Amino acid sequence: MPEDVQMSEPQPAVAPAAAAAAPTPAPVPSTLQNLKEIASVIEVGSLSKEVRRISRAVRLTIALRRRLAAGDVSAFLAFALPASSDAYARLTSLLPKEDETEMDVDATAPATQISIKQGLPEIEIYCSLLVLIFLIDQKKYDEAKSCAAASIARLKTLNRRTVDVLGSRLYFYYSYVHELTNSLAEIRGNLLGLHRMATLHHDELGQETLLNLLLRNYLHYNLYDQAEKLRSKAPRFEAHSNQQFCRYLFYLGKIRTIQLEYTDAKESLLQAARKAPLAARGFRIQCNKWAIIVRLLLGEIPERTVFMQKGMKEALTPYFELTNAVRIGDLELFRAVAAKFASTFSADRTHNLIVRLRHNVIRTGLRNISISYSRISLADIAKKLRLDSVNPVADAECIVSKAIRDGAIDATIDHSNGWMVSKETGDVYSTNEPQAAFNSRIAFCLNMHNEAVKAMRFPPNSHKEKESAEKRRERLQQEEELAKHMAEEDDDDF
Repeated sequence: MPEDVQMSEPQPAVAPAAAAAAPTPAPVPSTLQNLKEIASVIEVGSLSKEVRRISRAVRLTIALRRRLAAGDVSAFLAFALPASSDAYARLTSLLPKEDETEMDVDATAPATQISIKQGLPEIEIYCSLLVLIFLIDQKKYDEAKSCAAASIARLKTLNRRTVDVLGSRLYFYYSYVHELTNSLAEIRGNLLGLHRMATLHHDELGQETLLNLLLRNYLHYNLYDQAEKLRSKAPRFEAHSNQQFCRYLFYLGKIRTIQLEYTDAKESLLQAARKAPLAARGFRIQCNKWAIIVRLLLGEIPERTVFMQKGMKEALTPYFELTNAVRIGDLELFRAVAAKFASTFSADRTHNLIVRLRHNVIRTGLRNISISYSRISLADIAKKLRLDSVNPVADAECIVSKAIRDGAIDATIDHSNGWMVSKETGDVYSTNEPQAAFNSRIAFCLNMHNEAVKAMRFPPNSHKEKESAEKRRERLQQEEELAKHMAEEDDDDF
């Protein structure tokens, strides 16, 4: 019995000690509290004319996007906008009427009082952007279109550099909601007017965004000539946004592909795929699909690692089988693959390009034949290439003649006997091809180094002024927030 009593005594004493040692979790602020803090960041950026603070507010908003509820947005509008303003009446009328219990409230959060200066244009545009994003997420596209139209009309009356970042996001969602409702043609004139206004206001970020939206608008309706005319006449400058630059390269690659400028198209598409963030998987898949087709049209065979990239294997399977058919030079297999994945190629808008590949398949098969045989009859060539025309021998003679003229094969035609006589293949290292390949790789590395140096940002007079502890703390906090929300922001953008 004494042993039992002694063993039971320490237990109640240990429990309070353990409970006291356990750290209490920090209270999580509510969505409304986060929105108020974002509004204060915008206010500071507006009054101090610091665009980087407005950009930070947009990043923080993207992180809150999945937590937004109608009650949070309504309460924030009441906090940020004057109750008698037209903007408040217009935006609140677009929000759905829901129960107050759905609002994200945390009673344990500290009641920090935040007040902002009402009437700032940046706050008004931010409220419009917040409501527009919420309506799109709720799939209320008619209300989102009316909200976007009214917000764009209000944006036309402003010419402030601190509004440019918010305006560029507003342009993006303005076009996005019309794309979701298949009405992009309706806003093309408005986008051209907005691009002209952004050019006159020297809003370079707005110009970048609107140029990409216009190119997307034209390409959506296969208006490649108009897209190229706009692209060639639009002013160009140093890119301000990596996402917008990636989009521009992708659209440029598509235009160059349709115009048969495959070398430039390949460079643009591969650069877009490299520069795109890892989170933008869908965008990178599209870049790789078009780049694979362009490389096949150039007579190149993409490496197997291109098709085995993480998260892309299933999406690139049709293009892998197509590449295999082109590599073998089997025209029958090429037809089978094109018919099997016809719906996929039509959805990707690459079907017309795949039709162009038929000649490349025939040329690849002919090159394999010329390497394997020193002399072969034209009838056997037609049979091996599986030409299904009325006069396959005559077609084979034309194909061989064109391949010899283009330099695809090194052979001659004996018309009297109906033969193709292949010449002996020489040593490739005795030519200038290795030198050209080595030179192109060096140029690529130097170009990448120069772009990396240009992309580096140095604060002014950083070598003269020493950073204070408070500024260093603020800078590290912003860098941590940027790294935390970059993936979500990139995924949303692409």
